[in-house]
Amino acid sequence: MSGKKKKKKNAGPPLPMIRLSQCMIVKNEEKNIERALGWAKSVAFEQIVVDTGSTDRTVEIAEKMGAKVYHFAWINDFSAAKNYAIEQATGNWIAFLDADEFFTPVDAKKLILYLKNIHSDPEMRKNYLALNCKWSQVDEKGQPFAVLVQERVFRNLPNVRYVGNIHEILSLGPENVARAEEITIIHTGYTKDAYAQTSKAERNVELLREAIKDKPDDPNLKAYLADSLVIKDDKGYADADKIAEGEALYREVIAGGMTAHSGLRKSSYLYFIEKYTNTGENILECEQLCRKALMEKPGDMDYEYYLAITLSNKGEHNEAWELFKKVEGKLLSDKTMSESRAVAANPDQLFGRMLLLAEKLGDVESTIRYAAMLLAADKTKEDVLRGYIITLLMNDVSEDEVVGLLAKLYDMSAPKDLLLLARVAKDCGAIDLARMIVGLIKT
Repeated sequence: MSGKKKKKKNAGPPLPMIRLSQCMIVKNEEKNIERALGWAKSVAFEQIVVDTGSTDRTVEIAEKMGAKVYHFAWINDFSAAKNYAIEQATGNWIAFLDADEFFTPVDAKKLILYLKNIHSDPEMRKNYLALNCKWSQVDEKGQPFAVLVQERVFRNLPNVRYVGNIHEILSLGPENVARAEEITIIHTGYTKDAYAQTSKAERNVELLREAIKDKPDDPNLKAYLADSLVIKDDKGYADADKIAEGEALYREVIAGGMTAHSGLRKSSYLYFIEKYTNTGENILECEQLCRKALMEKPGDMDYEYYLAITLSNKGEHNEAWELFKKVEGKLLSDKTMSESRAVAANPDQLFGRMLLLAEKLGDVESTIRYAAMLLAADKTKEDVLRGYIITLLMNDVSEDEVVGLLAKLYDMSAPKDLLLLARVAKDCGAIDLARMIVGLIKT
């Protein structure tokens, strides 16, 4: 036997050490704190919780989960509290999510890999001080209703701190931020229940009014205040005086040119655009707002989407169709983090609009296509299924072929699916098709 030792293959330099400090400030978050800390248990070097005056079990739960808990007297300044938390951190990267935010387990692992990639590249390590992640706001059912971007993961450096007493931002230039579009922060804090339980809107109004006293001409503060004023309560009601004040502030932001942050200008535009779209009022003003917004931000998916709806409402169906197709193309091919508050968050809304317009235009192929897309996403949509079956049969598709197409969308071995299909087919007057589907049910 040879005495020579086998040489080990060169595995390259070791992966850089990432020590991630999870930080958060909290107050009365006993319903959220376990999930808020849970996502980072397997990836965080340490977990830091700064409590600003909880009277529930938040601190107790955080300590039981192993977090380092600190206390900070609340002084109506989010930046001060967050910067205090940062000062307790000893890791080389910080993930600063709120108690109503979290990463999925998959994205938590992606985050660490992304940070290792930055550290392993000298140029990236030199330039990038933070990550811009998707920020998905979800409703009570966990469905996204807006997709924005947020800088919540950043290097632990003395010059990286939050500024602003409310709606605080990091003191970073855009050139220092890497785009991490494959990583998403889930945010539940704008659900009706969350607002009812925490009185966030009232708290924000108070803080923003104080901030505006010091900076009365700041369009960003005006937009933030408007956002808080127009929020409905948990029963769907809103104060008429606050609504009027908020709308006046939004109009000031729109009229003020490009002085406000682009995301806040978008909130101002979309408030009126969505209101007019939902109510069917002021169609001409809605069109003007969409076109003005597109002049400021050409190619924005949301503005194009709402302009297409407005044109369709005006009866300009062909122009609306071309614009819808343009939006669809962007949605299906766009790999960047387009800040979409309507289209990217809920693509089915777009496809539903396109289905209705295809029917108006008499475009059979598109009608079938978009109906199938909607049913693939939610096979319980009986109105869509009814239209899908009728369209197929009216265009000389045989019952056998219809069953074959339905088999691509439904489980033809599941009695529940077959009974649904048979009932809807019968409602359509397709008795032979209904009998054929019933015959597939195994007794």
